[in-house]
Amino acid sequence: MSAPIVKLFTQPNFAWTDIRKEEEAHPRHYLAHLILLALIPPVCLYIGTTYVGWSLAENEIVRLSSRSALQLCALLYVSTLVGVALMGLFIRWMSRTFDARPTVNQCIGFAAYTVTPFFLAGIAGLYPSRWLAILVLGAASVYSTFLLFVGLPTFMHERKEQGMLNSICLWGVGLLVLVSILVGMILIWFNVLTPEYLRATVG
Repeated sequence: MSAPIVKLFTQPNFAWTDIRKEEEAHPRHYLAHLILLALIPPVCLYIGTTYVGWSLAENEIVRLSSRSALQLCALLYVSTLVGVALMGLFIRWMSRTFDARPTVNQCIGFAAYTVTPFFLAGIAGLYPSRWLAILVLGAASVYSTFLLFVGLPTFMHERKEQGMLNSICLWGVGLLVLVSILVGMILIWFNVLTPEYLRATVG
């Protein structure tokens, strides 16, 4: 785990300062972070849905076929990248209202680092469980919101009042983007790709 990621969880204020400097020196510095960490949820989900499975009824384990799991994970990965890019573009568009002048790359980079808790929460996909997913994703949502409100003024060089208003707007848009992408992904997977389930009796 790189130093900026560790700092996001231990010293978020200092982390955003370091990330901003890195993005100014290397405009696409965030790409490795985004491309690699975004792999965590789909890879873990693939393992969890094909090898571990989940239980919907007593003495029955449900798994996905390798083909269906691969389709789901590829769809999740692409959706994640598209969602982060869309959020970055919206941050760029909205920043004009607050007299900030970040580049598109800086805005996408900010979005990528802000959703880091969701990437790490993807480890829970190794053990498919509705309640575990709710717990882990809930915690990731809380900490991503914290990173957004703490980091935006620092990253965008805005006054605290501007940063707070901007953060509230971005939080609302982020929620809308997240829900829209997830719903779209699920609809495509169920209606176009048609998942294949494998059921096995236990005991």
